[in-house]
Amino acid sequence: MFYMNFTYLLFALPGMLLAAWAQYKVTSAYRRASQISSHQGFTGAQAASHMLQAYGVGGLGIEPIAGEMTDHYDPKYKVLRLSEGVYASTSLAAVGIAAHEAGHALQDAQRYPLLVTRGALVPLANVAGNLSWFIIMGGMLLLATGAILGKAVLLVGVALFSVTVLFQLVNLPVEFDASRRARIALVEQGIVSPDEDLEVKKVLDAAALTYLAGTLTGILTLVYYLYESGLLGGGRND
Repeated sequence: MFYMNFTYLLFALPGMLLAAWAQYKVTSAYRRASQISSHQGFTGAQAASHMLQAYGVGGLGIEPIAGEMTDHYDPKYKVLRLSEGVYASTSLAAVGIAAHEAGHALQDAQRYPLLVTRGALVPLANVAGNLSWFIIMGGMLLLATGAILGKAVLLVGVALFSVTVLFQLVNLPVEFDASRRARIALVEQGIVSPDEDLEVKKVLDAAALTYLAGTLTGILTLVYYLYESGLLGGGRND
């Protein structure tokens, strides 16, 4: 068990360090931008609504949702759900986050291919993600006891886990594109000035860094499992 934990740490360390850095950047960028009100006085909800109307996307609901960082676009019900601190706030942080989620609504309206692909992967990734951990741990326990089926079970778990990594890889450009759309729309529609856009950029870039860290961690974890299975020349039961 110590071997497994130590070896995993060696593989996962870059992702863990990036995740810690990303969290620091998110916290500092959000705290700063939360203290700066947009010059036009748009709330997060108003900015998202104005942005969507300007690009001809109608019929979407925009509603508050409890919690922090719970903002998301629901493509199934065509609803933009903004956390309470974003929905009614006029801060640049709130406007930027709301515009990012509206960017997903624009992607949906335009049938952005990677968003469609991500949507198709969601149910599969959810099931695979929940099952893979149990199967992988079971395979490793079997390997530790010298059981013949250990490697086969581990490989099944690794195959399932690879689906979640694929989802993360598809999701990464989707998130970057939503932020790109958000920043363009905010400036084009006069919701924020070019100077204010610099603060919005810091918030959205920091948020994107967390997705990058999650994806890197997923990839490195997959590499670790492949190493444990012996497919990369490692393993404890070759």
